Amino acid sequence: MSKKALVWSLAILAFAQLIYSLDINIVFVALPEVGRALGFSEQSLQWVVSAYTIFCGGFLLLGGRAADQLGQKRMFISALLLFALASLLGGLAWSPLVIILARALQGIGAAFLFPATLSLINRLYEEGPKRNRALAVWGGAGASGLTLGSLLGGILTNAIGWEAVFFVNVLFAGGAALAALAAIPRDPVRSGKGSFDLPGALSFTGAATLLVYCLVQGPEAGWGSVGILICALLSLVLFLTFAWIENRTSNPLMPPRLLRRRSLVTGMI
Repeated sequence: MSKKALVWSLAILAFAQLIYSLDINIVFVALPEVGRALGFSEQSLQWVVSAYTIFCGGFLLLGGRAADQLGQKRMFISALLLFALASLLGGLAWSPLVIILARALQGIGAAFLFPATLSLINRLYEEGPKRNRALAVWGGAGASGLTLGSLLGGILTNAIGWEAVFFVNVLFAGGAALAALAAIPRDPVRSGKGSFDLPGALSFTGAATLLVYCLVQGPEAGWGSVGILICALLSLVLFLTFAWIENRTSNPLMPPRLLRRRSLVTGMI
């Protein structure tokens, strides 16, 4: 790739990471307006935020595996389009259920976007100073998105209305998808497709989603509440099921040998 192509690719990937981070905070400022417009109760309004966090955390590993199996560019563009469509649904929402569904879909889009972006950086930039610089730009864009989300959310809500915090992501994600289609190199041809570990993917996604739900809702509902305890137990059962599946399948979602690497396990903790 030419230097110019690498610069354009990095700009798109960094912008995608900014979108990912932006949406964590952009809705916070608009919550009171959303609650009044759609008739949320005080207890249910938090789900506009929680749905994004829960589904993003729950689907991350599946998103990473999908990028490996189906192609990083393909998943990058697909995730951006899903994010854009979910944002459109959120801006057009007419009831609490619809906007919570939109936020959940945004979270799934983000879960597929994040690993695809990181995988593309690792593929396009050779190991060493070039990749380190690319990762620094990518990380800086993510950090900027957290701050920009709060600022932009306040400006858009006051100037236009709560719907604007969703519609702006239609423009951002849709524009990034079109730019990626033209600028990012196509995925390399895979020599062998391999099978997809669907049971492992379903068990881990369910376990992770329930775990994130417990962490998000635990402080509000009470760690000893029946609902949280049931979800924690189901999460544990699904994690154990996932471990059992991964030790027996020929093409595991997460090869068990990875967990023997002390540095990886320490970093995950």
